[in-house]
Amino acid sequence: MPDPATLFDGDGAYEPPPDDALIASVEAELGRRLPAAYISLARQHNGGDLALTSHPSPSRTTWAEDHVAVTSIAAIGRTAPFSLCGQLNSAFWVEEWGYPDIGIYFADCPSAGHDMLALDYRTPGEPSVVHVDQERDYNITLLAPNFATFLAGLVDDSTYETD
Repeated sequence: MPDPATLFDGDGAYEPPPDDALIASVEAELGRRLPAAYISLARQHNGGDLALTSHPSPSRTTWAEDHVAVTSIAAIGRTAPFSLCGQLNSAFWVEEWGYPDIGIYFADCPSAGHDMLALDYRTPGEPSVVHVDQERDYNITLLAPNFATFLAGLVDDSTYETD
């Protein structure tokens, strides 16, 4: 897993590190167990704006031909607006925006809700990380087989040429 000091933009986590009781209550509310790597990251830096804001994509999205942009990761908690059980939680994206109910929406993109990243629980085992593109009829693109691999794949925006 990348060092949270290089992964996040600044020191400001969205919420304090979660304890075991909070993690258990959030998982109960979500109806799903969080990946160990997500919990480990939150214990070091619980959500926030990313410094490494791009991730390769195997196919075109509305954002780019070869990558997606990611602005932030949701905290494990309830108090920050962009936390797993906060105001802009996973259920919000499903109920208000019509995103498919495939798992947990955990990462925001710079499109103001027109694409999101989710932990995809449709297959048994650890959830994969997918990009869901509202602008392309909620097209789902696999980005990483698990959360730890997703984190390792995050790169600086300068990696990609932009027009």
